[in-house]
Amino acid sequence: MSEEASKSSKTQPSLDTPPTPAGMPKFGASGKKIIYDEDGKPCRSCNSLLDFKSATHFNKGGASNSNASSKVPPGLTGVAGVAASSNTTSEGDSGSLECPPDVNELGRATWTFLHSVAATYPKEATLVQQQEMTTFISIFSKIYPCWFCAKDFQEHVKKNQVKVKTQEEFGRWLCDAHNEVNVKLGKPKFDCNLWKERWKDGWKDGRCD
Repeated sequence: MSEEASKSSKTQPSLDTPPTPAGMPKFGASGKKIIYDEDGKPCRSCNSLLDFKSATHFNKGGASNSNASSKVPPGLTGVAGVAASSNTTSEGDSGSLECPPDVNELGRATWTFLHSVAATYPKEATLVQQQEMTTFISIFSKIYPCWFCAKDFQEHVKKNQVKVKTQEEFGRWLCDAHNEVNVKLGKPKFDCNLWKERWKDGWKDGRCD
């Protein structure tokens, strides 16, 4: 991954979020901006478990959580939430606790699913299959549990029309979408020439066989 982390992590989210409710922390314990739902409650699926707890416990004597937030600049959420897959150890792991999934666990599982779908997509898709996949991506971008991530992904699809004629084309389109998220998170880009080794056939060194 590229060394853009320090620069990217200080970038504001690409889409506007509702204002922070009065009396609630703007940033979580990780230093990232806390995303709230329209009802003013912290969005469980839009934040890491650590930051979600920062917000929910803030009015229960947890005001100290705001101290760190005033010192650390906001990180990215947006569609980055869909791929915040490597931060679970440092930001709390909802999966190991069998809690409802946070943005990290949700993102990791989602990308695994999407890349696996591409890996089993027809090498040459029929017009019906192309239409079905295009419709699926459209619906997916609207029902994704993290509302803020969903909006960001919708924007990505508008600017980058989904390519579904072949397995190779669709797999690379998803890889490019994932890489856009990696850049926003300050992570390295994945070499999309290797997407089939990673998600379909296994690495050539035999580690997956």
